[in-house]
Amino acid sequence: MSLKLTGTLLTALSLTISSAAAAQSAAPLSLAGAANVERAGANMSDSGQLRGPGLWIAGAVVLGLIIWGIIELTNDETDFPTSP
Repeated sequence: MSLKLTGTLLTALSLTISSAAAAQSAAPLSLAGAANVERAGANMSDSGQLRGPGLWIAGAVVLGLIIWGIIELTNDETDFPTSP
C-alpha cells in the first residue's frame, strides 16, 4: 500500500471512532428525567426600539449609502477595461 492510501484510511478510521465515541457520551446528557421548570422572562416592552447613539450611527450609515448611490448613478465615467 502506498503511504497516501494508508494515511487516508487511518484518518477515516479515526473519524469514525471519534464519532461513535461522541454519540455514546451524549446519551447521559438527555433531559428526559429533568423537572419541568418555567423560565423567567425579561420585560420586552422596549426591546425593539433603537435609541441613543445607535440611532444616529444607523442614520449616518443610511445617509452615506444614499449619497454614495446617487454619486455612482450620476457618474458618467466609463470604467471599461482596455486590453493592450
